[in-house]
Amino acid sequence: MKKFFKFLAYTVLILFVGVLIFYFSKNEALPEGKKGKDADALAIKMINALNGEAYENTEVLEWSFRNTHHYKWYKKQHIVEVKWDDNKVVLDTKNKKKTAVFVAKKSVKNQSLIKQATRFFNNDSFWLVAPYKIFDKGTERRIVKHNNKDALLITYTSGGDTPGDSYLWILDDNYLPTSYKMWTKIIPIGGVSATWNQLKNTESGIKLPTNHTLSLFGLEIPMGNVRAYNPKANELANKILNRIKHNAYQKTRYLEWSFSGRRSFKWDKEKHVADVSWDSIRVNLYPTNKEKSTVYFNNKKQETPNAKIINRAWNIFNNDSFWLVAPHKLFDNGAIRSIEKKNNKTALLIKYTTGGTTPGDSYLWILDETYLPIAYEMTVPSMKMNGVSATWQDWITTESGTLLPKNHTFANGRKLSMGEVKAYN
Repeated sequence: MKKFFKFLAYTVLILFVGVLIFYFSKNEALPEGKKGKDADALAIKMINALNGEAYENTEVLEWSFRNTHHYKWYKKQHIVEVKWDDNKVVLDTKNKKKTAVFVAKKSVKNQSLIKQATRFFNNDSFWLVAPYKIFDKGTERRIVKHNNKDALLITYTSGGDTPGDSYLWILDDNYLPTSYKMWTKIIPIGGVSATWNQLKNTESGIKLPTNHTLSLFGLEIPMGNVRAYNPKANELANKILNRIKHNAYQKTRYLEWSFSGRRSFKWDKEKHVADVSWDSIRVNLYPTNKEKSTVYFNNKKQETPNAKIINRAWNIFNNDSFWLVAPHKLFDNGAIRSIEKKNNKTALLIKYTTGGTTPGDSYLWILDETYLPIAYEMTVPSMKMNGVSATWQDWITTESGTLLPKNHTFANGRKLSMGEVKAYN
């Protein structure tokens, strides 16, 4: 028996020494860093790389945590559904008294489940949206050198379940996070890292992680089927499309119009080929395959098409067709839809992340009581336009049944005529 206890004592001692060696070999001291405008500037670059503006406008997020906790977060309403085992807590994060609890689908009163759901949500949502929380109340930002590059140290002095935790964000050359190092109360070893590089582009325009790997024993944290979307904005966009007879637009083959009397167009939408004419030039333009385009001077075809002329026609077509059919492009690839208030009325904000000649442009659509667009405010960074307004007026019902505008008026009173607008099959 003595031999057994002696063996047990040696085993415990070896384990203890092993733990100490592991701790001191892995534990890192919290870096000091420097607060100030440089740290804040780096934080802003990180937020912009992740499309922080879209995060503010995101209505709903869905994910799970290690396939055990499942979430649907109505962010703007401060409501989150938390599910695990047979439990479901509809958590009101602003007013806990309105929280509802269900066990095996039956409504119950259970404060411990509410507290548990709150702890789950605080922890598991952080693993989803932590980079968007770097300007939360109670945060401190410091700039730190890590492997000879700037990294961002965030310390949470208040809020959450464990105030005082710090996270060092490691960024790539585009300021996107690739990983972070943690100094937290629940992990006794400082500097444990977790990846943040498996990012998904979501419908609402934000980038969210789908999986994390910790440096501590290679622990995996899958985030499930990550989603972020704006159902109310989508509903409003569909009301606009119904009002302007978008179904008829989709079936329309030919569109004809002009632009301020300077350029004229005939677009075969089905084949996506457009005749673009100005001065003595006509380009038979293939917008998605410019090499097939042909150029005519005074109705005489060039044997070798001028590439600069084709590129100019492509730019003209993208710009001038937008002034005709932009409200029909609310669900184009790369379009992010969100809702904003304008003069206490609901307006639809569309940001184009891809396509066209200047991706990154955004348009705030102002609607009448029937959801007909009557104006928009344009934000075009490449042209230093920020909220420049123009009307969408004199809508006509075309031969094909779709609605299109004939005129626009800018805030300075300048008129833009679309000429004799036609849409037919």
